[in-house]
Amino acid sequence: MANPLLKILLVEDNPGDVLLLQETLAEITHFSVELIYVERLDQALHHLKSGPFDVVLLDLLLPDSEGLETFLQIYDQVPLTPIVVLTGIADETLALHAMQAGAQDYLVKGKASSSSDVLMRSIRYAIERKRNETTLYQREQEFRTLTENAPDIIARFDRDLRHLYVNPAIEPVTGLLVGDFLGKTNRDLGMPEDFVAQWETVLRQVFQTGEQTPFQFEFLTPSGIQHFQARCVPEFGLDRSVLSVLSITRNITEQKHLESQLLRAQRLESLGTLASGIAHDLNNILTPIMATAQLLPLTLPPLDEQNQHLLTLLNDSASRGASLVQQILFFAKGTAGNRITLQITHLLRELRQLVNQTFPKAIDVQIYIPERLWMIVGDATQLHQVLMNLCINARDAMPNGGVLSLFPENLWIDEQYAQMTLEAEVGPYLAITISDTGTGIAPDILDRIFDPFFSTKEMGKGTGLGLSTVLGIVKSYGGCVKVSSEVDKGTQFKVFFPATEATDSVVPENLCFQEGNGELILVVDDEPSILSICKETLQLHNYRVLTATDGINAIAQYAQHKTEVSVVLMDMMMPELGGEGAIKTLKLLNPQVKIIATSGITANQGVAEAAGAEATFLSKPFSADDLLNILHGVLAKESSV
Repeated sequence: MANPLLKILLVEDNPGDVLLLQETLAEITHFSVELIYVERLDQALHHLKSGPFDVVLLDLLLPDSEGLETFLQIYDQVPLTPIVVLTGIADETLALHAMQAGAQDYLVKGKASSSSDVLMRSIRYAIERKRNETTLYQREQEFRTLTENAPDIIARFDRDLRHLYVNPAIEPVTGLLVGDFLGKTNRDLGMPEDFVAQWETVLRQVFQTGEQTPFQFEFLTPSGIQHFQARCVPEFGLDRSVLSVLSITRNITEQKHLESQLLRAQRLESLGTLASGIAHDLNNILTPIMATAQLLPLTLPPLDEQNQHLLTLLNDSASRGASLVQQILFFAKGTAGNRITLQITHLLRELRQLVNQTFPKAIDVQIYIPERLWMIVGDATQLHQVLMNLCINARDAMPNGGVLSLFPENLWIDEQYAQMTLEAEVGPYLAITISDTGTGIAPDILDRIFDPFFSTKEMGKGTGLGLSTVLGIVKSYGGCVKVSSEVDKGTQFKVFFPATEATDSVVPENLCFQEGNGELILVVDDEPSILSICKETLQLHNYRVLTATDGINAIAQYAQHKTEVSVVLMDMMMPELGGEGAIKTLKLLNPQVKIIATSGITANQGVAEAAGAEATFLSKPFSADDLLNILHGVLAKESSV
């Protein structure tokens, strides 16, 4: 194999020294030496521009340059090329200065040219040292490139816990500059005491144990409190002692927020499961109450005004209880409610009366009801909940009194307005503005007020569900909510519901049910009270009734009276065999069987319809009128076929 090539630039103006060096280099056998010889600094700079050299042998005293300046000009042009200074005995001090400035070695003329071993050793060591320096320099540059552009905060600490290095990511977090940290501890910088104590404990632990240590902390940044996760890594010396500690700190505020959202979602899911079970039980309790309240006037002698009032109160209270259950289910499961095209004028009048009667007299309630408001498709109970929640929040924001105003208006949203209003689209809207003159909402929490379970009220005075429920209902209608507030001056909520430009209210048709003609109805429910009230109601209106307490008993009853049973009233949630399985079996016995499925959970409507292709759904709790009307509709359908 050919010997490796060693390319050397010799900068020397003394011909005798040049000749001696050439002869000495010629003795080297394990390298192929290519020597370029020049006498002047400008010639050397020219050659260095034209190509790389492995080493430069440099005399500091040249015709066109003298002293340390000679070295500096070469070094500035080729900082990565090793330079060995050639000097006379009287110039060793100058040579040492050159080494301090970056030269790799120096050789005294005469000694260097007397032995190829001395010269070659100096050249080889110079090349190796420069190579190591270059490697370290490149690594340092890579380190700085990575760290100074990293989003994480990277810092290095000495054993006295002073900052040896910090990257620019620390500046927006602390409001300080990188230079402010160097040579100082966190305590020197006046950081909060709890922050300083935590960092000192962790850093000392890493210096003592030599083990990586992760931890989390909070820090008040210029943009507010942020959450961080840090990891401290020991850096060892040759004796395996910890020389310094490198810390890498990441902002995990968004991650914490997402974790919090996940936990809230899990709580909501659990709440939904719990609400479904409670709704089933409550609706079974409320159904006989509502039906009984309607049946009693038909079975008792004419009631006086006081007893009639008590019955009305009983019926209204049961209806409100049923509405409350539906509201809980909406929040937990997002049920749609019973939506019809309606005019909210009567709802606003009812709300005005309720607020005037129940709110403190120190609050001036101003609810305006313009004429010819556009109609919306919605559920009256849900709309009442939206407006009532916002009015209650306004009341609570004015403990010492103030003005609460509610103003609805027809509003056509054009493209320009839609661009400024999140989630709004071009078209007609019914906009309702609820304003108060209360305490207002601080800017730093304004964007959190719709979060579930977030509340500014005292413990025990708020659930944190009111505004999240409002937003959920409004969004389910395709609408949106705008809020503005100023501390100590008040808050304004503006709710947008998609509307139809028609202004004549569609009044739901009151079905005038007819008496039965002795039709046989099979009522299936595991609640004895519901069986009893349904039987009483139907018999009172000239129907015959069979009852069953579960799906198995229902199938047996139907098989025995299949030719007589006109309609089966089937509860969907029962022990033994539930409604879904029972309906499928009844359909096998008679594909034409008429089914009215009942449940306190509206999600069971889809299950019932899947089990029986034309099953009609009756939501619990239902009144006597509800039962009779839907039964009349099913029988009328049958007679028209």
